[in-house]
Amino acid sequence: MKKRIADIAIMTVGAFLFALAVNLFVIPNEFGEGGVTGVTIILYYLFQWSPSIVNLIINGLLLIVGYKFLDRQTTIYTVIAVALNSLFLHLTEGWTIASHELTINAVFAGVLVGSGIGLIVRVGGTTAGTVILARIANKYFDWNVSYALLFFDLIVAFSSYFIIGPEKLMLTIVALYVGTKVMDFIIEGLNPKKAVMIISEKQNDIAEKVITEMDRGVTVLSGHGYYTKNPKEVLYIVISKQEVSTLKKIVKSIDTAAFLTIHDVRDVFGEGFLDISK
Repeated sequence: MKKRIADIAIMTVGAFLFALAVNLFVIPNEFGEGGVTGVTIILYYLFQWSPSIVNLIINGLLLIVGYKFLDRQTTIYTVIAVALNSLFLHLTEGWTIASHELTINAVFAGVLVGSGIGLIVRVGGTTAGTVILARIANKYFDWNVSYALLFFDLIVAFSSYFIIGPEKLMLTIVALYVGTKVMDFIIEGLNPKKAVMIISEKQNDIAEKVITEMDRGVTVLSGHGYYTKNPKEVLYIVISKQEVSTLKKIVKSIDTAAFLTIHDVRDVFGEGFLDISK
């Protein structure tokens, strides 16, 4: 119950930030947007229809069509998120901010949209619309949610070209890109790390030096070469971004013929990192 209340509180903050982005930065500067919001803004520019009402209607219809692709909790959270978005779009409709620098406004629009949607998606909800499409793409095609959302949003944004013009469209793309980066940061986690796999004939020497000089644990995985069938031991190490250079130097000093791969890792729990119980 406490988690449900906390999730709704986070979604409320997210919906508020999203509404601020639209009413303080997007509409006053005649930017476009992606997804359903982009459609509602286009309709606002053309017919002065209320974004809050149009947002509620279109997202409601999309939710009816796409609910089967979401689990029960996500569906409930999405209904709450859509309602909160429409509510805050209405409540902040007349708000203004004294900023006339288009580039800065585009950046802040992206930051607020990314933060708002990121918070909603992080706790398991969506804002319906293209977020539903992004989650479907993530579920069935393993697309990153943030970049799938950017793909679908750009389709809508480019359709606004004939209404807002080329300059505003370019600034809209800047806002969408910034929003994607911020959203990715919020959704994926605040603990970016690197996972390194090393294949070497001198794996024992490398492992020993990593443990003594870097104070990092090393896991040894058993494998074999597909062609030669020769057994190989693979070293698996998780480190921070700042430690990558040190590890490369260690490997290079011991075995210049070593095979090394480095992967991005977001949330890392366990000894030496985050406590999984928190």
